[in-house]
Amino acid sequence: MNVLLHPHRRYNPLTREWVLVSPQRTQRPWQGKQEALPAARLPEYDPGCYLCPGNVRAGGAINPPYSSTFVFTNDFPALLPDDGTTPPDVQPASGPSDAHALFRRENVSGTSRVVCFSPRHDLTLAQLPLREVRNVVDAWAAETRALGEKYRWVQVFENKGEMMG
Repeated sequence: MNVLLHPHRRYNPLTREWVLVSPQRTQRPWQGKQEALPAARLPEYDPGCYLCPGNVRAGGAINPPYSSTFVFTNDFPALLPDDGTTPPDVQPASGPSDAHALFRRENVSGTSRVVCFSPRHDLTLAQLPLREVRNVVDAWAAETRALGEKYRWVQVFENKGEMMG
């Protein structure tokens, strides 16, 4: 396994903790965007947003014309499934040797799922009608249940803002 391409855990002997390392995440596109103050009123649909219905995502897939909560596998995940695949466009490179006692590592695998709360580009979770909030919570529960059948640990969290993807 190439430690510059594949996720793994590294042991920190000072804290006696294992730390997740996801080197393939450096392949995510970023063009140095600087955050501006948000517009006073966002549009309901943004043709340039790769999460909006019908738009092309950053990884090249096309979103369906979804009308409610939409879930898909992250195009640039922190973890990769244990199926031996390498993400597209990841360039092979040689990694450091783990022969030294201070450089301990373990292979890790997993997946990352994205939950688009609503097709509306202009609404946050707090602004959704209660029935649509329920759709989001039901999606979280379904994903947690399904992923929990395969993985020992599932974490639900929200990335918010354009810089977070």
